[in-house]
Amino acid sequence: MPRPQPAVIFIFITLFLDIFGIGLVVPVLPGLVEELQGGSVEAASHAVGWLGALYALMQFIFSPILGSLSDRFGRRPVILVSLLGSALDYLLLAWAPSMVWLFVGRIISGITAANFSAASAYIADVTSPEKRAAGFGMIGAAFGLGFIAGPAVGGLLGEFGLRLPFLVAAGVTALNWIYGVFVLPESLTPENRRAFDWLSVNPFKSLAALARWPVVSGLAGAQFLMNLSHNIYPSLWVLYTGFRYGWSTRTVGLSLCVVGLTSAIVQGALAGNIIRRMGERKAVLFGLGLMSVAMVCYGLATEGWMIFVTIILGSIGGVAGPAEQSLISQAVPADEQGAVQGALNSLASVAGVIGPLVWTWIFAASLGTHGSLHFPGLAFIIAGVLTLISLAVAVRVLNRWSPNKA
Repeated sequence: MPRPQPAVIFIFITLFLDIFGIGLVVPVLPGLVEELQGGSVEAASHAVGWLGALYALMQFIFSPILGSLSDRFGRRPVILVSLLGSALDYLLLAWAPSMVWLFVGRIISGITAANFSAASAYIADVTSPEKRAAGFGMIGAAFGLGFIAGPAVGGLLGEFGLRLPFLVAAGVTALNWIYGVFVLPESLTPENRRAFDWLSVNPFKSLAALARWPVVSGLAGAQFLMNLSHNIYPSLWVLYTGFRYGWSTRTVGLSLCVVGLTSAIVQGALAGNIIRRMGERKAVLFGLGLMSVAMVCYGLATEGWMIFVTIILGSIGGVAGPAEQSLISQAVPADEQGAVQGALNSLASVAGVIGPLVWTWIFAASLGTHGSLHFPGLAFIIAGVLTLISLAVAVRVLNRWSPNKA
């Protein structure tokens, strides 16, 4: 079947603009929350935690639902409805007069962001098996480029008003929807559609797959702890750097752009060589160790420029993720790969629900507003310790496992 090139390009643009839109609002959302909370950093941190947890919970619940709906009704309607919903949601957030409307907006954002499952299915529909890896690589490229550009532009726009990035995100998403209405063909043929089954969209059901292989469940536990500690970045980055170093939205956006750029370089150009030279096992331990050190450095950094140096260290630590994924794939039969990867994604979503609540609560408690404790970097120190625990779990599992006997 020939690949409909305009449709593939559209999916790339869709995913890029989805992440670009999310990136636009990342530098300004905590500031908007703080403004609606009367200027209290402590109150804003709690609210940001709940907003992040709610967003992740909606993705956790609705990702399998939208994926199954796309199997029943086709990819095109699910993607287009999600895009229109995202555009309207950004408008809602731009004009939100109170925190209640922000919470409503984040619920809608989490639901519409779950369209990544339909977009991934679209790529699988229109690419041949030998070209499918390249197609999914395109998804990673869209994520990387969107997160490089989004925060940088959002930080600059935030200098002219905290609500302006939301309006721009609404505009580009609406244009994307209009483009899709005229360009995007349906990829799923009628004979390949299946009935919608509520039992198949239970997000907790997939987690049971991990228990079938002890090494997988062990490494999944280490990965969960890593994801939980890593969730400190979207939860606290803007609040922490603004409070401790007085960073403006412009500087925050620049820092997030550097994070995206260095991560893209490491994941796209360095990770494969590092893992090939060290082997997956050593790469996991090396990466988790660097991540832990980086988090502690963030917590102890006394000057803002130190953060930019530490970003490089933390990005190199990102080799742990793909190395761990590779080891897990070696322990699972070929016909179970999809189920296990889906379960790992669900587990990452659970970490995304818990993480914002934990890290923002610790940060609020460390500000010393109601007591003697005043150590704003405490949450990052604890995240570093949690990553060390993840490393210890990985060591224990890998010392007991040979790839030939999972």
